[in-house]
Amino acid sequence: MRADLRLAGFAVGCWLAALAALHLPFRVGLAVGGIALLTAVAAAIAPASSLGGWAGRLWRDGGRWVVAAVLLGAGCGAVATAARVSVREAGPLAALVAAGATVRAELVVRDDPRALDGSPGLPPTYLVSVELNGLQPEDAPAMRLSARAIVLGKNPAWRPLLPGQRLSATGKLLAPRGGDLRAAVLSVKDAPVLHGRPSWSQRAAGSLRAGLQRACEPLPDDVGGLLPGLVVGDTSRLQPTLEEDFRTTGMTHLNAVSGANVAIILGVVLFAVRRTRAGPVLTAVICAGGLVGFVILARPSPSVVRAAAMGAIGLAGLATGRSRAAVPALAAGVGALIVADPELAGDPGFALSVLATAGLLLVAPGWRDALVRRGWPSWAAEALAVPAAAQVTCGPVVTGLSASVSLVAVPANLLVVPAIAPATLLGVSAAVLSPVWPAGAEFTAWVGQWPTRWLVVVATYGARVPAGALPWPGGVGGAVLLGALTVALLVAARRPVVRRLAAVVAAGAMLGALPVRLLASGWPPPRWIVVTCAVGQGDAVVLPVGRGQAVVVDAGPEPDAVDHCLRRLGVRQVVLFVVSHFHVDHIGGVKGVFRGRTVGAVVTPDWPEPPAGRAAVAAEAGAARVPMTAVGPGWRYAAGGLEMTVIGPFEPLHGTNSDPNNNSLILLARVDGRTVLLPGDAETEEQDEVLRHVGARAVRADVLKVAHHGSAYQSPEFVDAVDPAVALVSVGLHNDYGHPNASLLAKLGRDGAKVLRTDEGGDLAAVRTGGGLAVVARGDPPS
Repeated sequence: MRADLRLAGFAVGCWLAALAALHLPFRVGLAVGGIALLTAVAAAIAPASSLGGWAGRLWRDGGRWVVAAVLLGAGCGAVATAARVSVREAGPLAALVAAGATVRAELVVRDDPRALDGSPGLPPTYLVSVELNGLQPEDAPAMRLSARAIVLGKNPAWRPLLPGQRLSATGKLLAPRGGDLRAAVLSVKDAPVLHGRPSWSQRAAGSLRAGLQRACEPLPDDVGGLLPGLVVGDTSRLQPTLEEDFRTTGMTHLNAVSGANVAIILGVVLFAVRRTRAGPVLTAVICAGGLVGFVILARPSPSVVRAAAMGAIGLAGLATGRSRAAVPALAAGVGALIVADPELAGDPGFALSVLATAGLLLVAPGWRDALVRRGWPSWAAEALAVPAAAQVTCGPVVTGLSASVSLVAVPANLLVVPAIAPATLLGVSAAVLSPVWPAGAEFTAWVGQWPTRWLVVVATYGARVPAGALPWPGGVGGAVLLGALTVALLVAARRPVVRRLAAVVAAGAMLGALPVRLLASGWPPPRWIVVTCAVGQGDAVVLPVGRGQAVVVDAGPEPDAVDHCLRRLGVRQVVLFVVSHFHVDHIGGVKGVFRGRTVGAVVTPDWPEPPAGRAAVAAEAGAARVPMTAVGPGWRYAAGGLEMTVIGPFEPLHGTNSDPNNNSLILLARVDGRTVLLPGDAETEEQDEVLRHVGARAVRADVLKVAHHGSAYQSPEFVDAVDPAVALVSVGLHNDYGHPNASLLAKLGRDGAKVLRTDEGGDLAAVRTGGGLAVVARGDPPS
């Protein structure tokens, strides 16, 4: 039976128009919507006789209504979005935002506060999505309004807030980024003033979620952080490395509240009810009860309610077996949700929810029935068809976000299917038991860790499969390209000949390409002597010591970037972590260096500033019980094939352009017979001082990590003395400092150096070849 797609055009038109209108002034969006609605009316009444030939026949056969539905959806989406955008552009509010006014705001929390990584030694900033109900500017009358906003709260009192909580706060209005319905950003230093309490459902959700976290505290970090994410999408304790493994293996939907997450959880209920041979009405009632319970447990925030709506539509089709009726329901649901909340049109989570639900309705039933006809048990056919369909339909969006196509996603999702149901049920049971029987909740969570461990094993090993992810164009273009290819393949595969041909071609491509990728050099390239990590506007340099071992110099501005770089290099042990100086762009990622690795020792310069940076490094080293030592010129270190010497600074420099920069450790390393100079952020004063003490020959090096991200503060004599064959510049994309300096790069190039930048090439490796040196760029710069 063919699916009823009559409302699909309306949903697609509404979605695309809303997405466009989010980026347009409201008057333009309103005009676009009006034109679309008038054109829809004209299309509906236009006679087929006005068109001849095949166009007229197509118009008579239903083309008229497809065009009218798309235009009607576009009109509704554009008008609804323009009406909401008009609030964002309202004159009085826009004027206050433009002036950066200080105001007292009346707010309602819309979603859970989210901690943003702050500078080392400083508390995090909390990002809170709120509804702005009133403003009281200084020396001006109060304003009543209804607009969305973001609070950047710098006080820890923002962290425990629950959705639905009413409060007031005083802060400074800032301009939003655009592309959504948020009218302002409110930067607040003080604690909020609370008014009343959140609703009972929000308090119940908070109690259950906190109880689940308490029940999981005795478990190991990986499992204890994953189980709450699997059950209710609470990833506050999920290890970043494990989260990255889930993303690489295409399993991230398991720990995010999405339509697919709802469908998986309620699918367990549906499977159990079907085993009892319950009728459609009882099945629907039980599933509805499970859906309401899940919404309360996961917290009835807008994202959860949206996910529940998508999951309910998908399960309605699966439970009743009437996918023909469920598809129009999905299209109508999409249109209604976008008209009610146009911001969903630009939300990747909403796209994943819709696509996963569409996969359950349009693709999974056919695949399931085909497997049953070939002799598969119904339970096995459904277990295979559902995750495969969800993965195929969500693939284009995931690919657009990650710029890669995962080859392990479908096998990984199939492998974890047997563990999802018991882990989910045990996790939910632990949450429900936690308020009344904490010991029982802990025992249930302890039992639930065993199926959860299987998910960890699959994600961990799946992420390390060689060539497990193939590069693909990212962004909208890459998503549209893969989406078009997927649709074409699904349509063509309905013919047996095409299906067999596609299978042969796919198998041939895999068998032909995979050995090439396995045997190719990959990353890191063989015989590498130094890698400059792409960590944004900062430094992180890696020197090899042995298999899985390295010396790391600096950590970049944030933990994830340096951690990912070290993981790509296969570094499991940091035998020595060197801090060139304590600026945040060199030590902000110190947690990423220690994350999941043993660190042998930490060395730093004998310079106390900035004190917050030194304290952050000392705290991390102390927590790991790793010795931290200040070193000076003449200090030496040797391990494996690496020899390293500190050649500067010789004496503390005061009153310079930047004293912390000009007291950076300057390191000269020898790796596999080649020399590498790492001058940190040393500027003209320190470079000249080192030349005076050691002479030009002592700083000569084959590879230069260009000082201070290629700034203009360079001593020409120092650069001439180094005379590198390779110059690597660690610099952030579109940074505000004017780095790197064009004249400096031109000078290095004229003097014969091969110059590469991390903002253009991603991770950069200098490689020893038979005749000299080569440079390999991984080609994945951070955005």
